[in-house]
Amino acid sequence: MKIAILSFYSGNLYRGVETYVHELSNCLVNLGEQVVVYQNGQKHKNSKYTTVSIGLPIDWSRLGGGWTPWDYWKLLVKNFTKISLQKIDPDTEIIIPTNGMWQSLYSRLWAWRNKKKMVISGQSGPGLDDRINLWTFPDMFVGMTDYQCQWAKKANPFVKIVKIPNGVDLDKFTPATEPIKLNLKKPIILNVGVVTPFKRQDLLLDAAKKIKASVLLVGKGGTMDFVHSDMPKVYTACDLFSYPTSPQESFGIAMLEAMASGLAVVATDDPIRREIVGEAGLFVDPTNATAYAQALKKALHISWGDKPRRQAEKFSWDKIAKLYDLCFHNC
Repeated sequence: MKIAILSFYSGNLYRGVETYVHELSNCLVNLGEQVVVYQNGQKHKNSKYTTVSIGLPIDWSRLGGGWTPWDYWKLLVKNFTKISLQKIDPDTEIIIPTNGMWQSLYSRLWAWRNKKKMVISGQSGPGLDDRINLWTFPDMFVGMTDYQCQWAKKANPFVKIVKIPNGVDLDKFTPATEPIKLNLKKPIILNVGVVTPFKRQDLLLDAAKKIKASVLLVGKGGTMDFVHSDMPKVYTACDLFSYPTSPQESFGIAMLEAMASGLAVVATDDPIRREIVGEAGLFVDPTNATAYAQALKKALHISWGDKPRRQAEKFSWDKIAKLYDLCFHNC
């Protein structure tokens, strides 16, 4: 089966969506599928799939722009999509747009015109972007948690909804990894992700200050930057992972990477985070600084044993890819 995935930011950024594209594509190739990823950046050095790099110039100073269909980033993705669709092999059977709005709309038109299937994974989370995705009428919409699937069914009851979570590379992220040396006072609380108001890292900084813990923010705009290959060492150098993100966030692959590395998680108390973290962490309203600080302190003093690792093992990319492969063949 030939599968085309459109991922504008792949090769330039390495966030949750780009991790999803890379890991899923590699696993699908292992299962015998032909995967081509159309991206704006250069080829990932560990990719087994075919990469088509579009290479549009990007003004990164405009990162974090607006949310209208005509803002800089939406129009850039629109242009990228139109170019990518012209390059897709006509034998392609399934197209997967990952950047929403214009990309989903143009991919839907391409799929209808060429009598192909379109699959969308709800990486944007419950909200406007995925509501738009659902109303482009994909042949299948992938919700990553029970909550997201229930939300999607209400948002558009006429679309086929299946549940497949994101995954983690259990060989890459492991508690046995030798930690990197960090010039920070213990305990160290880690957060991974682009620093934005949506991710609410400022709440973590405020709460950690109350218990005199160091905070390491890794990601664009964070306190330190690491190449992605160093991230397994970064996780094992820290004592706790915390994720105070907005309840509208779709998933949080970084939480899986942290748990696979042996770290417990203190996360926003919402249905999505509870389903992902399970018994491998604590949940709190991070807007309550006192309660958040108390949860961080409590988590640091609990002996978690192998609970985080066992929770992460439920999300192996190999298992996830097999679920996708089965759905593709029954789409």
